Amino acid sequence: MDLLLKNAVYIDWQTLEISKRNILVRQDIADIQFIKATEIKTHDRDTEVLDCSGKLVTKSFAIGHHHAYSALARGMGAPKKKPENFHEILQYVWWTLDKHLDAELIESSALVTAMACAKAGSTFIIDHHASPFAVRGSLEIIAKAFEQVGVSHLLCYEISDRDGTVIAREGLDETESYIRHHQGLVGLHASFTVSNDTLKQAVKIMQKHKSGIHIHVAEDPYDQERCLKEHGKRVVGRLSEAGVLNSPQTILVHCLHLDMNEKEIIRSSPAWVVQNCESNLNNNVGYFNGSGLGEKIMHGTDGMHSDILRSARAAFFVGQRFDNIKDESAYRRLRNVHHYLSHNNFKGDGDNNLIVLDYDTPTPLTRENFFGHFLFGITSNHITDVISGGRLIVRDRKITTVDEQAILKESRKQAERLWKSI
Repeated sequence: MDLLLKNAVYIDWQTLEISKRNILVRQDIADIQFIKATEIKTHDRDTEVLDCSGKLVTKSFAIGHHHAYSALARGMGAPKKKPENFHEILQYVWWTLDKHLDAELIESSALVTAMACAKAGSTFIIDHHASPFAVRGSLEIIAKAFEQVGVSHLLCYEISDRDGTVIAREGLDETESYIRHHQGLVGLHASFTVSNDTLKQAVKIMQKHKSGIHIHVAEDPYDQERCLKEHGKRVVGRLSEAGVLNSPQTILVHCLHLDMNEKEIIRSSPAWVVQNCESNLNNNVGYFNGSGLGEKIMHGTDGMHSDILRSARAAFFVGQRFDNIKDESAYRRLRNVHHYLSHNNFKGDGDNNLIVLDYDTPTPLTRENFFGHFLFGITSNHITDVISGGRLIVRDRKITTVDEQAILKESRKQAERLWKSI
């Protein structure tokens, strides 16, 4: 069914032009159509109408890097050993959790993540998954869960040698099996857990399927230290020599501890960077600085939460001291994910992905002062309705596609089961 957004204050996400519009949205057509007031009646019979009087409408968001598998960790008890550094955070928290995931836990995590993303205005998720003892079929489970809720996706499995060569091989096989039939990326954990052979095989799959690599890069100095010790070179040099940076689909996540030569290699490549400010703060690994990396920078949540608007705001505030970020570049990084998806011809992020905001501002909103509202006014709490691929998946702040309360009730049971197993 077509959807008509009447009397909307429309903000063009690229030009920031603000105008009053009646917007016709279709599920089978990615473009949107502006309708004159005199034409509205001709669409009323076969079109669902949403009155947006006094509300803002703009393109929905997308998340450049997420970890849906972490969704059931919220409130989880402390690890058996208090981590003393980043490597121990991985070892005693995240690598402990992912080893206990099974099909039911993966599905539950994906469903609650998709719902949270949708309600926070994101209709596209680029996800990086790990479940070393439930590898096979895991990406298909996530894809179906995301699609149930109504969000589009670009998935990968986090291939790693940290659990042995057999599981690394399973990760490679799962990746090839999945991207043979779906849009997706070749996931790698990080340089320090990936052997030369696994890296070589991953790049082969990337080249064969004309895909890209999605990998954590220099999130902590440990990544560089291990690379220098084991390979005699820094992380970006190793990845570049292997061919990882040759694809415009490649995503390099974090990129905190880089020297200027590494930044120049990345800037000169077609690869994209995703910063994850709040995760970096939480893990005490350092601060992102985009100086020297170019303009191909996106925002991610890194599994901390599913609110990319919150991530963008945090990146701006923290970056005032540590980054070259400005109000305009904070917004540009938020929206760069759309350019990444469009340039690489990924489906699911057309113009028929929109959000409706009930933002009753006490001050004027104009094209000239938009960034002030973006950083100091608008939050995901203002989002009332979300359209994904022309389909209304959130209405009046409630998910329309699945039984949200039933899913949350089940996720609480699954979380308790996960915590007990850990």
